[in-house]
Amino acid sequence: MSKNQPRLSIGLPVYNGEKFIQETIDSLLSQTFEDFELIISDNASTDKTEEICRAYVDQDKRISYYRNEKNMGCALNFNRVFELSSGEYFKWAAYDDLYAPDFIMKCVEVLDHDSNFILCHSYAYFIDEYGKFIRNYDVHLKTDSPKRHERFHELLHKHLCYQIFGVIRASALRKIPPMGGYGHTDGIFLLRLGLLGRFYEIPEYLFFARKHPQQSMSMFIDNHLLLANKDQKYSLSMMPDYYAYSVWFDSSNEGKIILPHWRIFWEHLLSMWQSSLSLYEYIYCSRSMYQQLRGTEYFLLQDLLRVLQTLWQRWRKALIES
Repeated sequence: MSKNQPRLSIGLPVYNGEKFIQETIDSLLSQTFEDFELIISDNASTDKTEEICRAYVDQDKRISYYRNEKNMGCALNFNRVFELSSGEYFKWAAYDDLYAPDFIMKCVEVLDHDSNFILCHSYAYFIDEYGKFIRNYDVHLKTDSPKRHERFHELLHKHLCYQIFGVIRASALRKIPPMGGYGHTDGIFLLRLGLLGRFYEIPEYLFFARKHPQQSMSMFIDNHLLLANKDQKYSLSMMPDYYAYSVWFDSSNEGKIILPHWRIFWEHLLSMWQSSLSLYEYIYCSRSMYQQLRGTEYFLLQDLLRVLQTLWQRWRKALIES
């Protein structure tokens, strides 16, 4: 590979990450696999993120830094780093997570060895804001199945979408729509990748997901560590605040009338329709959707009631002002 076209592109979207981004960049620069570019897209941070990143740009020619004029929301910033990439493989990196030194090397070796896999990730465990071990993340999905409908079924399980921080074939990412500005867009994104190809999970703890108060899961899911075990019984009280998530993923949603749970339901259906499934696969995936989403119908009704309440409030306000 030439210097202008590294084998791997790493995209690091960030907003106000001064507390952890230095550790994360150091973790990436310490990888035994060195043929990569690191693309940082700053979503108009108001802290020292820019200062920290520009100092790294001066130290390592593999790093490039871009700054958005305003905060566009998480989804657009995630999409931007991929649009700026040029590598055969691509990896997203959160500003606060850490990696074992051989994480990337082992992921690339798997993808180089077997073209049937489009994404490679590893076992993960949680660390606290000081980098200390909390507990293992024990959700292991059978996404290595050669059958598309089985991968679809597995990815419908409640999980924390950490596969998205694995190493992915850039050619596969170009075949599916970019992340959308709605709640659970990362889960839908993985679902579409899963319908496209197989994932490989390295049975080693090489990825360290940081838990701290400023992260989105801590803000929108009361206790996301309850989802750290696939056998954990899921309750409706553990459902994320998808209204807030929709704004976090796309800042232009703020103040708009949205139906976040209906949107997620629709995106699940769209994922099946766009994947050219056989009749058998479509029936199987539909059954999986019914099994996994059963019991959440209340949230579809809640969306409609919230829209009616908003329209009523706006009508009353307009009536008073007139």
